[in-house]
This record gives sequence, structure tokens and C-alpha cells, in this order.
Amino acid sequence: MEEANKSVFNDCFTSAMSLTDSGVSRVPTRYILPPSERPMLGSSIDTDAINLPVIDLFHLHNPLLRPRVIHEIEMACKGFGFFQIINHGISSSVVKGAIDAATRFFDLPADEKMLLVSDSFHEPVRYGTSINHSTEKVHYWRDFIKHYSHPLSKWIDLWPSNPLCYKEKVGKYAEATHLLHKQLTEAILESLGLETNYLQEETKEGSQVMAVNCYPSCPEPEIALGMPPHSDYGSLTILLQSSQGLQIMDRNNNWVCVPYIEGALIVQLGDQVEVMSNGIYKSVVHRVTVNKDITRLSFASLHSLPMDMKVSPASKLVNENNPAAYGEFSFSDFLEYVSRNDITQKRFIETLKKNNL
Repeated sequence: MEEANKSVFNDCFTSAMSLTDSGVSRVPTRYILPPSERPMLGSSIDTDAINLPVIDLFHLHNPLLRPRVIHEIEMACKGFGFFQIINHGISSSVVKGAIDAATRFFDLPADEKMLLVSDSFHEPVRYGTSINHSTEKVHYWRDFIKHYSHPLSKWIDLWPSNPLCYKEKVGKYAEATHLLHKQLTEAILESLGLETNYLQEETKEGSQVMAVNCYPSCPEPEIALGMPPHSDYGSLTILLQSSQGLQIMDRNNNWVCVPYIEGALIVQLGDQVEVMSNGIYKSVVHRVTVNKDITRLSFASLHSLPMDMKVSPASKLVNENNPAAYGEFSFSDFLEYVSRNDITQKRFIETLKKNNL
């Protein structure tokens, strides 16, 4: 039965990249968004109108200067649930190697990539397109390869063997982002007034999913999207982008273009941090626009607590005046939700909110 279902899925599978390669001059009907959901590219707020936070991590390890960096992180988390980081410690050679390996993977013949295709959200390695190709009403102009990445030794043998450099180059980037995630998590917890070792073991044993995304050039970018508005399920996401395309929603519900900064990485708070902070910090709602002239690549390193661990508001942040505003949830709960529901209609975290929020 599973093989039959996979065969049906394969028969209806058309990747965004194959459409671009075929030279289509119009976006197929199934990719056209309703007018109210279209990006309206010319009307989005850009960085001339708003200052998005860029944080230099160089002084994070200096005891005298660390409090200033922690304060900057606190302000960014409260204001946006998002910030960019420079001097983050991941070398440019590791970053360029990962981008090169991803480019080579997506340039492979379709038959080669289809060996990894699956519509199951539980597969540890999965090639696909859009969000949920089998059930969604509108498709999104994206191809991806997702794989579990921590501990690396447990998963790397399942990763693509072609191109030959993929495991080595993407593996180095995955290890580097995992270390960076640990430093950022400690800083974010400190900014909330929690001990830096809060959930330390759980963080160490947590999940890392690497989503490597390809957004091919699109003939009509004004009526399609690469990803719909959503927030990430985990604690935080470290994002590498090859060019501009990410937009975040600010606290006034305006879409803001995130600029491309050479050498910088993007940090996005996920639903687990919103729940853990009892709503002091909010997960950032974001989407991806597409471009008529260029192909954009991104690496979203999605970090979360262990698969079946229930996350709830930190007890230190709950009291009589500030009761728990969210129910508990796990990564497994999220996977079940996203496999059965359309996340463009209702965000997962909305199902966790209590009446007192």
C-alpha cells in the first residue's frame, strides 16, 4: 500500500525547478495565489523605512561586554522575534561550501532527486516541492531537501550521496550551526532572566532539521510565493540566504523585506520559545517571495527540543498575575498537525493559546 501511495504521489509530482527549466512563461494555475494573499512586491516596507536589528556577536564571550549584547538580543526578540548576526564564528569557506553543494544537488537530473522524494513529514531525509504537495490548494514555488542533522553521525549516511561533496560540505555547516545554536539559546534564555543552563541537557539532545531550499526564477513573482506566511515550530531557526527574498511581519502586521548582508546569518524565534517565554517573546511570522531573474538558495537550520518532549511556559515566568498562556506541545505534536492541516489557514501555535492570552 505504501509503495502504491508513493507511486500516485510521484505521478502528480512536478517540481518548481522543472517548470523553470522547461521555460514556462506563465505561472501554472495551481501556483496562483488568491488576490488577497499575493505579495504585492512594490508595497512591502523595506529597510529604508524600518531598522531591522543586526547584532555583532564578537563581544558575547567578553564578560564585561556580554550584558550589552544580551540587551540587544532582548530588544530584538521583543520587537521582532528576529535579528541578523555578524561575527558569528562560521567561516566563509564553510558557508560557501554548503551553498556550492546545494547548488549541485538541485542541478541534478530530476530522476536522481526523485529517489529521495516523499510526502511523509516523518521521513528523516525527504526531497519535495512546495509545502504539502498532496493536500494543499495552492502550491508554492520551492524545491527542498530536508534531513535530520543532529547527532550528525546518526543521520549523515542517509543524506544524498550525489553530489559527492554534499555530505562533507553540508555536514560541516550543520555542525557549525549546531554549536552556534547552543550559544544563541543560552543568550536568549539569559535575556529572559532564566539561567543559561535552563533545559541545557534537553537542548543538547534536541533535534536539528536542515531544510535546504531552492527558489527558482519565477515568470510571475507578483502572483506566487516561495513559502506562505508561517512561523517555525522549533526553538529557533538559523537561516543562511544567498540573496534577498525573506520577508517578516512586524508588530503592526506590515511585511518587511529582510536585506541580504554578506556574511550575516538570520536568527528567527520559533513557537517553542514563544511558549517557553509565556508570550514575552513571539515567534516571527515570515514568508518567502520569488524573483523573475535569479534562483535563490537558503539553508534553514531548524532547532528544537527532543522530538517527544513537551514544552510549556517556564515556571519562573508564570505567576498569579501572569498565568500560563499556552498549553504544552512537542515536536511530534507539530508534525501530526502539519501533516493533517493547512498551515496557511491556521498556525499551529494558535491551537495552543489559552483564553487568558
